[in-house]
Amino acid sequence: MKSIGKILKDFDPLKDKYISREFQSYGIYLSEQLEDYKHKGLYIKLAKTIHRSILDKALSFAKDSNAKNKGALFMWKLKELKSSSRMHPNKITANKSE
Repeated sequence: MKSIGKILKDFDPLKDKYISREFQSYGIYLSEQLEDYKHKGLYIKLAKTIHRSILDKALSFAKDSNAKNKGALFMWKLKELKSSSRMHPNKITANKSE
């Protein structure tokens, strides 16, 4: 059995990160697809709080473009999709209940 000091000494925070929830995995996937690794925490939060269909539409829009900053384009489209879903209450709501 290893001592706690030995475990903490061997711990590498860059290598030993764990993804335990599905929304975390999807948030990382979004950051990879948008080539925006710096904001992966933001994408994880979005994956937790916003319905997947809205995120998929915004991702598809951003990936199909030739924009230099796909993350900004994704956020713009996401805002547009969320506002249009509020205007039409029969559509899927923006908040995801988990």
